Amino acid sequence: MSAASTPVIDPVELTQVLIRRPSVTPADAGAMDVLQRVLEGLGFTCRRMPFEGPGGEGVHARIENLYARRGTASPNLCFAGHTDVVPTGAEAGWSADPFEAEIRDGILYGRGAADMKGGIAAWVAAVSAVLADGEPGGSLSFLITGDEEGPALHGTKRVVETLIAEGEVIDACVVGEPSSQNLLGDMIKIGRRGSLNTWITVHGRQGHVAYPHRAANPAPVLVRLLARLDAWVVDEGYEAFQPSNLEITTIDIGNGATNVIPAQAKARLNIRFNPAQTGDGLIAHLDAEAARVAAESGLEITLEHMCSGEAFLTPHGPFVTAVQDAVETELGRRPEASTTGGTSDARFIRAMCPVLELGLVGQTMHQFDERVPVEEIVALTGTYRRIIESVLGTSGATAATTGALAAEGRGA
Repeated sequence: MSAASTPVIDPVELTQVLIRRPSVTPADAGAMDVLQRVLEGLGFTCRRMPFEGPGGEGVHARIENLYARRGTASPNLCFAGHTDVVPTGAEAGWSADPFEAEIRDGILYGRGAADMKGGIAAWVAAVSAVLADGEPGGSLSFLITGDEEGPALHGTKRVVETLIAEGEVIDACVVGEPSSQNLLGDMIKIGRRGSLNTWITVHGRQGHVAYPHRAANPAPVLVRLLARLDAWVVDEGYEAFQPSNLEITTIDIGNGATNVIPAQAKARLNIRFNPAQTGDGLIAHLDAEAARVAAESGLEITLEHMCSGEAFLTPHGPFVTAVQDAVETELGRRPEASTTGGTSDARFIRAMCPVLELGLVGQTMHQFDERVPVEEIVALTGTYRRIIESVLGTSGATAATTGALAAEGRGA
C-alpha cells in the first residue's frame, strides 16, 4: 500500500463508531469487527483469536481477541487495548445515551470514551498519519482484547501465551489505558503492583451455645488468624513502589441463629504487592500462618488462592525515554513515570517486552457520563504519532534507534 493510497483516520469519528457498539464484558457487539475492517484498510494482517471457558462467577464466556501486524521487520512496536467496557449502571444517571456517542460543547460522552475506545482510535489514527508519510522503520502491531474489564482469563493472558509459544516477537508495547491524572500526558505507568486474592475457611463443629464442649467454634480461630495476618508488615516498599499491603475484604459466618455455634467461618483478603514479593512467596507465607493457627486450635483451615498478576517494573531505558520525550515535545509537559493504581493487562504483556501505559485522562472512567474532550483525543493522536516516529522512525531511520529498542525488548 502506497503512502498516497493510505486512508487517514479521524480519531473522533472512530471513537464514536466504537462507542456505538455496546461491548459490555463479555459481549463484543461487533466492536472487534469495526476495528478489524479499519486495520485491514491500513494494510494490517488481522488474526482473530477467540478463547472461551469459565468466566465471571463460573459463567461460560467466549471472548473475542485480535492480533494485527503490519510488516515483518524488527523492532515490532505494539499497541494494546480493550474494546470491552463496564456496565453503564442506571441510564437515568446519564445526561446522554451511554452508547450514542453524543458530542456536546466539544465533549464526547459515552461508555468507553476514556476507558479506552478513545485511546484505541487515537493510536489507529496516529498509525494512519504515519503511513501516509511513508513506511516506518520496523513493524506495527495491535493486541486488542474483549476481556480486560472482566475476569481477564481468556483475553490478553491467553493471547500472550499463544504468541510466545509461536515465537512471535514484540519489542515494546504501549497500553492505551487512561493513565493521565489531571492533564493529558501528565503521567505514564511504567509498572504495576501484583494482586493476590485468598479465600479462608475455618472448619468447626456446629453445636448449641449452652454446650460448647460438644462443638468447636471456628469464629475465634478465624479472628486469631486474621489478627496475625493484619499485623504482618509485608515489606517496607520497593524502588518506585509503595509498601505491599494486605487488606481483609470480607468476614462471613452466615449464622442467623442466636443459640448456635456455627460450623464454618470464612474470610477473604487481597494483597497488592510490589516486585519485592512474588505470588508464590506470599501464598507460602499465608499457608504457613494458617497451618500454625490450625495446629494451635485443632481445627482444619483451608485456603484458596488466585494471583491475578505479578508485580512488574519497566526500567528507564530507550523505550521509556522515547515516550517521555515524545509527550514533552507534543504536549509541553514531561510525564511522571508512576507505578500507582490497580492492575491492567500490562501485567501479561510484560512477559514479552518492555511495556508502559499512556492514554487519556481517566477521571470519569467507570462513572456516569464518562466523557472526554474532543480536543484531547486529537492531541493524544498527535502524541501517539510522535511516539511511533520516535521509536520506529521511517524506512531510513538509523540502526541505532531501532537497534537499541530491539535489544531492550530481547532483554525484558
